[in-house]
Amino acid sequence: MIAFVSGPVAALAPDTAVVEVGGVGMAVQCTPGTLARLKVGQPARLATSLVVREDSLTLYGFADDDERQTFELLQTASGVGPRLAQAMLAVHTPDALRRAFAAGDEKALTAVPGIGKKGAQKLLLELKDRLGAPVGSAGAAVGTAAVTSGWRDQLHAALVGLGYASREADEAVAAVAPQAEAVVADGGTPQVGQLLRAALQTLNRAR
Repeated sequence: MIAFVSGPVAALAPDTAVVEVGGVGMAVQCTPGTLARLKVGQPARLATSLVVREDSLTLYGFADDDERQTFELLQTASGVGPRLAQAMLAVHTPDALRRAFAAGDEKALTAVPGIGKKGAQKLLLELKDRLGAPVGSAGAAVGTAAVTSGWRDQLHAALVGLGYASREADEAVAAVAPQAEAVVADGGTPQVGQLLRAALQTLNRAR
């Protein structure tokens, strides 16, 4: 198993980072929040989980070990593959997921694209005692990673990557623009994790 990759970031795409390891470019699937913390040419260290299929080897990358462990635990539930597990972590931090399962919060789970009411109920039954109790700030860096520029493009790409149509993504970006602009006006920087969660909430209300 590849537990982590470390090296300079060679390239970034909406859902992938390429990290150079010993002269080899390792393509790593990441959430928007994790990608927002990376910069091309800068060193990075990502915890990883290798998913082996008959026709593919896919490396998933995470900001820390807590996120990786949560990713792997989510897949112990029936019907949860790596794509859905990653989508859950794109919307919620590990601690937010632990709180949701501890509280039986269906609404938090249905905010994830691909999870409906029945699916949320099933997941709550299967995973309630597997994720453990919230641990505080661990894993919070993913949800609060600062986006220093291009937040609109990053948010749009993240929504399209989660399966939304480009038109829906445009509408969601427009809906959360005042929130991002208010942060900028106060001298701060928009945060991709918070904007993504807000955008998903607007899309869920529209459906």
